[in-house]
Amino acid sequence: MESNNLSSCEDFFVHGSFSPFEKQPSSPSVIVIGGGISGIAAARALTNASFKVTLLESRDRIGGRVHTDYSFGCPVDIGASWLHGVCNENSLAPFIRLLGLKLYRTSGDNSILYDHDLESYALFGLDGSQVPQELVSKVGEIFEKILKEVNDFFPVLNAVKVREEHQDDMSVMHAISIVLGKHPELRQEGLADQVLQWYICRMEAWFAADVDAISLKNWDQEDVLTGGHGLMVHGYNPLIEALAEGLNIRLKHRVQKIVQRNNRVIVKAEGGRHFVADAAIITVPLGVLKANLIEFEPRLPDWKLSAISDIGVGMENKVALRFNDVFWPNVEVLGVVAPRSYSCGYFLNLHKATGNPVLVYMAAGSFAVDLERLSDDKAVDFVMLQLQSILPRAPRPEQYLVSRWGSDIDSLGSYSCDLVGKPPDLYERLRARLDNLYFAGEAASVDHSGSVHGAYSSGLWAAADCRRRLEVQCGVPDLLKLASLREEMSSSEIMVPLQISRM
Repeated sequence: MESNNLSSCEDFFVHGSFSPFEKQPSSPSVIVIGGGISGIAAARALTNASFKVTLLESRDRIGGRVHTDYSFGCPVDIGASWLHGVCNENSLAPFIRLLGLKLYRTSGDNSILYDHDLESYALFGLDGSQVPQELVSKVGEIFEKILKEVNDFFPVLNAVKVREEHQDDMSVMHAISIVLGKHPELRQEGLADQVLQWYICRMEAWFAADVDAISLKNWDQEDVLTGGHGLMVHGYNPLIEALAEGLNIRLKHRVQKIVQRNNRVIVKAEGGRHFVADAAIITVPLGVLKANLIEFEPRLPDWKLSAISDIGVGMENKVALRFNDVFWPNVEVLGVVAPRSYSCGYFLNLHKATGNPVLVYMAAGSFAVDLERLSDDKAVDFVMLQLQSILPRAPRPEQYLVSRWGSDIDSLGSYSCDLVGKPPDLYERLRARLDNLYFAGEAASVDHSGSVHGAYSSGLWAAADCRRRLEVQCGVPDLLKLASLREEMSSSEIMVPLQISRM
């Protein structure tokens, strides 16, 4: 697919239909831009269908925002960590089963904290004293009541829900304040209010955005799969590597311009490298599209540009700490409560899930942005102040890792989120095809945005759409279609049980 190569598809348009005695057209060509799991999924599906596929990735590695680091001597996911929805309906389930990858269950269905259950926490005040578990559970139940008063699907106090009585959109934080004004019995004071703020902090972590920026109309519209949530015990990398095996991947190929011309796509990368194909699938992160780092010729239409502009990009960063010994309680999460959600914090205990002496501090929203402004050393200093406030004898870590998804030129954010006052069809518009340009990625997933399986499914969806169009346009022989169908059937018949446990 190097420049100046004419595809068989274009030859077919020039010379007309072919006969059994003529040279039949070879497979159509596709360029996939972005080597995250969405791009890998698209490239895998089209390669399996005998298309000519080249995947261009700007980084020196594949995976994108799904990245497992091994510098601690054990796997640590610096990006995505969870499989959200441990069930057969999850599009990644067949491959996780096939590879025998183990999961650690952190919550069941309907957890108000989404990826963790209430009993998995040990919360502490800034003075180092542990919050009684009875108070944690009580405030958790109150928080659930507040959220059910916010939306209109779960009547609790027999009152008109906030979303029902307000036609205009507002932030979830504004809606919560309305609920507390209507129902003062739900208000909390002192330590209980700090626990409530911690729950709000956890909610912000789910959306990677401050609660005063999250849309009331859309905050709970995601199709959350059943089966609860599971940490990838060995990280996501084994899955990424298996899906990418045998693909034609060009690393360190940063795309600068995409040109549509004469039923072809010309992709220009840094260093003057050109690639030409019948179609292209664009899977770069939404933050990259927002920053206009890729020039389109012709210019993207306004309806596409407004979708790119109006979908939010949330921020979540991690500071991973490896210690020689385990000195913390045997719980999944250590939390720090405070008078404001911004000042709350929490550590994910990987020792509980993987047996490795690692704590991962997780920051979201504006706090994650502020944390990213610090140097690595200063960020670790801050995190250690929080840890030593609850565990005074905590030593300095032997090693540490600090993520910077916001300033990373190849991501410019963590994952998409719904902002206040934006139209509901943004995800459909983002993924909509533009002739022979296709769009995929977690932000182009209509039902599962912000998730790994959503990004994966989006890549499959774009590949299927691309394949249907090019097979008709290029006259792909039925033999190729049958080969691809057999490939799809064999992968769908894998029924090895998912390996998930909780200790």
